[in-house]
Amino acid sequence: MTRRSLLVSALILALLWQLAAWGLRSSILPGPVEVLTIFVNELGKGLWVHMLASGYRVIVAMLLAVLLAAPVGLAVGQSRRWDRLISPSIYLTYPVPKIVLLPVVLLLLGLGDPSKIFMIWLILFYQVILVVRDASRSVRPELVESVYSLGARRLQLLRHVYFPACLPAILTALRVSAGTAIAVLFFTESFATQSGLGYYILVEGWGRLAYGRMYAGVLAMSVLGLIIYVVLDQLERRACAWQNAELSGDM
Repeated sequence: MTRRSLLVSALILALLWQLAAWGLRSSILPGPVEVLTIFVNELGKGLWVHMLASGYRVIVAMLLAVLLAAPVGLAVGQSRRWDRLISPSIYLTYPVPKIVLLPVVLLLLGLGDPSKIFMIWLILFYQVILVVRDASRSVRPELVESVYSLGARRLQLLRHVYFPACLPAILTALRVSAGTAIAVLFFTESFATQSGLGYYILVEGWGRLAYGRMYAGVLAMSVLGLIIYVVLDQLERRACAWQNAELSGDM
């Protein structure tokens, strides 16, 4: 996706937004120019602090999800013993909506960052486990045998064969789950906190009937989600350049 296409899409969305604002003719839906002006002004008044707080929580949760879930996914995908031990628990707990556990998490971890990070991590954890498990199982046997014939040990196979093969799936899972992570972040920041974009939108905006500030917070959360998505997309392009080369060769 090019910058030009992103700009065109943004302009179309802004036009539709402006038409809706003109049609409604109410203070509850200000136009995009007014919201953008408020957004810029609010950045200098502390909105950027809330963006940093929210960004910190999402990024830490993503890093923990990869560090903890990737090894588990590799073990389940490559070991029948670990598959028998872990898979039943995954199948039983995966369908449970994780957000319903928020009250329990708040009671156990408190109202600070740990509970918010944990909720985002919990959702991403399952996504990473499943994609790593499936990706590791799809590694071509001849590739494994060729590396194994060179004297590679089990850990070396995991590090140099299975993990690189699973990396595109991991980054894709994180990129696809970025929207869900932002949504969960908004929900967790709605409870007993004084920082984060969820707090800003509900308390500083909606709670005070300052609709312009509320939409500025929504815009800030959208920008945060877009930044995370673009960073993951670029990271996938650079870290998995070999995959892009293979796709170009196939075409």
